[in-house]
Amino acid sequence: MHNPPPPPDDKGDRTRDAREIDVASLIGSDREVVLLHRGERYRLRVTANGKLILTK
Repeated sequence: MHNPPPPPDDKGDRTRDAREIDVASLIGSDREVVLLHRGERYRLRVTANGKLILTK
């Protein structure tokens, strides 16, 4: 039995073409990195449980 494709999200279906980036290539051996987006600074952090947290 085949499952129907998921409905497109509110941005159309652009997520299929999204680039994949391994978080380790951004963070390396550190636990966090600062990302700049439109002049704003965001902190991407790996928790002790291996989860990701993005804060402004």
